[in-house]
Amino acid sequence: MDWINVIIQGVLVGGLYAMFAAGLSLIFGVMRLVNIAHGDLIVLAAYLALVITQTLGIGPLTALLIVVPAMALIGYLLQRILLNRTLGDDLLPPLLVTFGLSVIIQNGLLTVFTADSVKLQAGAIEVDTVRLAEGIYVGVLPLLQFAVAVAVIGGLQFVFYRTALGRAFRATADDPAVAQLMGLDNRHVFALAMALSLAVVAIAGVFLAVRANFDPSQGPARLIFGFEAVIVGGLGSLWGTLAGGLILGVAQAIGAHLNPGWQILAGHIAFLIVLAVRPQGLFPKVRM
Repeated sequence: MDWINVIIQGVLVGGLYAMFAAGLSLIFGVMRLVNIAHGDLIVLAAYLALVITQTLGIGPLTALLIVVPAMALIGYLLQRILLNRTLGDDLLPPLLVTFGLSVIIQNGLLTVFTADSVKLQAGAIEVDTVRLAEGIYVGVLPLLQFAVAVAVIGGLQFVFYRTALGRAFRATADDPAVAQLMGLDNRHVFALAMALSLAVVAIAGVFLAVRANFDPSQGPARLIFGFEAVIVGGLGSLWGTLAGGLILGVAQAIGAHLNPGWQILAGHIAFLIVLAVRPQGLFPKVRM
């Protein structure tokens, strides 16, 4: 029963990692942009939720109604005003700009909130459990987190393949020049993609803040988990991203069960094994 519990807990944590990675996968699939500031934007969303819950006196899950559109607006403006200017054949400019953005976000959060770790309180849902079988219990919050992750990735998949916006994303990703000739405004399409990415980031940030303590320096670690999940699952594949998150989560859970100091190392080892055996990832899909 111990090992069953370990696997289940790893799967549930993997859902959070998949949400970390979904925005990265989306942005790479649409505009081939690697956002170094992605992890710091997750932490920014967590702090935004903290401010909203303290100011309005509402719960963190209710705060999502404000945090998600706010982060989507930030994403749109960020892409439209700044990142669109860096896109082109050379991959270095967006990397440098998003690296600089990462430094600015970290230092800005450090100045405003200090280095002390904080946590969002969600009430009874944090400790409530559901009994699946004899000796097997699952927390309500991790279960909700996993269900939301699956719903988010399923929703992104629906948007990409069943809506006009998704057709615009795919057309722009396949050939931006032809898409422009057909009447699409690439700058607007890319900005909408970033807005959608940061909407997902907002959800991930709130669940991160409820799950554990966080501080301004945690962004790079979230970015690494997101990158590993994307690469394990396959570049540009949303469902592959979910699979990559689950693999990382289960590997970390097994590592922590064997030795608490091996938790993070076990996830990195799983990533390296997949990369060595299948460099393109488990479900690669370069074109969306």
